[in-house]
Amino acid sequence: MSDTPEATGPSAPSSPTAVDPRLLEMLVCPLTKTPLRYDAKAQELISDRARLAFPIRDGIPIMLVDEARPLDPDARR
Repeated sequence: MSDTPEATGPSAPSSPTAVDPRLLEMLVCPLTKTPLRYDAKAQELISDRARLAFPIRDGIPIMLVDEARPLDPDARR
């Protein structure tokens, strides 16, 4: 038996990389202050207006522009 408690119930993430939907509703792009789109497959939050994809690591959104990936292949930061 493990000494560490496990999260259970309806509010528990379904996997270690799952992001709480309530958190996703509150987050906005740090540049444009517009809502973000969640890409579960890529584990990214997409800012369509800024054309940036913010990574999600271990279930935590990394909302730093320096960590974001440009959506346009020719775009430079």
